[in-house]
Amino acid sequence: MAATFLPFSSSQFIIFSILSLSSLLLITGDDHGFARTLDMKTLGLKEEKLSHFRIFWHDILTGTSPSAIQVVPPVANSSTAFGLMRMIDNPLTQGPELSSKLIGRAQGFYASASQQDIGLLMAMNFAFLEGKYNGSTITVLGRNTVFSQVREMPVIGGTGAFRFARGYVQVRTNKFDQNSGDATVEYDCYVLHY
Repeated sequence: MAATFLPFSSSQFIIFSILSLSSLLLITGDDHGFARTLDMKTLGLKEEKLSHFRIFWHDILTGTSPSAIQVVPPVANSSTAFGLMRMIDNPLTQGPELSSKLIGRAQGFYASASQQDIGLLMAMNFAFLEGKYNGSTITVLGRNTVFSQVREMPVIGGTGAFRFARGYVQVRTNKFDQNSGDATVEYDCYVLHY
C-alpha cells in the first residue's frame, strides 16, 4: 500500500479540521458572536405609531445673533452659490412668528450642492425642548430645492422618544427676505416611531 503524503502532521490536520468546522458553523449559525436577534420588548419598544408635527424653522443670517453662519464660501462665478456651506442652530417655533413658543432647535448644516439650480443638501437634527419630546431628536437628511413650492426630505432616524424613527418632512417657505436672506420655513413632519 502506498504512503499518503499530507503537507502537515496528523495533529495539525485535526486542529485545521476543528477550526474549519467551527468557521463553517459561525457562517451558517444564528449566533455570530457580534450580532443577535432581539425581541423589541427588551428595548422597551411598544407599538409603532405615526406622529405629525407642524413646526416653523427660522434661518436668521442677519443681526447681532445669527442662527446660521457661513463656514465655506461658494465658488467664484457660480449662479447657484455652489459650494456654499452654512452651520445652523435655528429656532423651531410653534407658529410662523419668531416670537411664538420655542419648541426646539434645528442643528446641523446646509450646503449648496447643485450647479444647475438652487439645491441644498440639508443635514440636521431637530432637537426638541418641550413636553414629552424634550431631549429627543429627529434627523433630516436630503435635498431641498428651495424655490419649489413644496419639497420633501426623509427623516432617517432619531433619539429618545424617536429611536428607530423614519418618515419624511414636507417643506414650504413661509417667508423669505431676498435682501437679508432670512427665511421662515414650515416643516410638516410625519414620523413613524415607537
